[in-house]
Amino acid sequence: MIYISLAFLLLIAVVINNAALAVLLGIFFSLVYKPNTSFISRKISTIPLQIGIVFLGFTISANYVLDIGTKYFLWITLFVLLSFFGGLFLSRLFNLNKNLSILLSAGAAICGGTAIAAIAPIIKAKPEELILSLTIIFIFNTIALLTFPFIGSALGMSSIEFGSFAALAVHDTSSVVGTALEYSSESVEVAATLKLGRTLWLIPLILLLNYKNKTNSRNAYPKFILFFIIAIIANTFLKFSYETILSLRLISQTFLMVGLFCIGTQSASININMLTLKPISFSLTLWVLAIPSAYFIVTVI
Repeated sequence: MIYISLAFLLLIAVVINNAALAVLLGIFFSLVYKPNTSFISRKISTIPLQIGIVFLGFTISANYVLDIGTKYFLWITLFVLLSFFGGLFLSRLFNLNKNLSILLSAGAAICGGTAIAAIAPIIKAKPEELILSLTIIFIFNTIALLTFPFIGSALGMSSIEFGSFAALAVHDTSSVVGTALEYSSESVEVAATLKLGRTLWLIPLILLLNYKNKTNSRNAYPKFILFFIIAIIANTFLKFSYETILSLRLISQTFLMVGLFCIGTQSASININMLTLKPISFSLTLWVLAIPSAYFIVTVI
């Protein structure tokens, strides 16, 4: 019965093609069936999202990436650095322990759960610190996915502005794409492109922490980013037809819906008792500061 329900809910998510609904259906599935963490693991749930993002790359040209990236590169860099080091400074005011400070600051500044999972072994984070950080990021991502498109519409943001805003103000790459998907197809392309600029900062962060902690951790940098770049290059040189791009976009959206549904099922692994006031208050404060900063960058500058 559980597999029939899973297939049925996934079919609804794919057919309706609504990012928020896909996440909500995943949450509904987890609440009804309460699957164990191995049923759809956190690692497995990211695979369809990564495939969807790679297929999205086949619909974007390198010229488009350069046009958008050049305009916002400096601001993305400034945003990442201020978010990370500002988070570390702010954590002292909240008297947060060192590991949680680094995990949550990196997640907010760079790429959410991906950054947290990549650096946790380097700083020797405890399992409960890793789970707590991932849970907080998951909650914020879900809030953004469900509310940001309405906020963008209320503020009259253009597709390019909203895509840029989502790329800066939302944590995980998957949630950035899902949030932008709710707005327009152009927003998705802008969001995915600019989010790449943030994610690239994971490389120097891993190198810095490896050096500082004197470890030889071989944390895997998210490989789908490399394939995403290759897909963009392929589209640029092969010059896909309009019909081919539409098909690739449909494939991309299908995988994204499946991935967002899987992310929704991760709500089953949330332990409410672990959500203490101090780390939540710290993360919320950091996010509240980041949201208007992102809006200012994309609409005023």
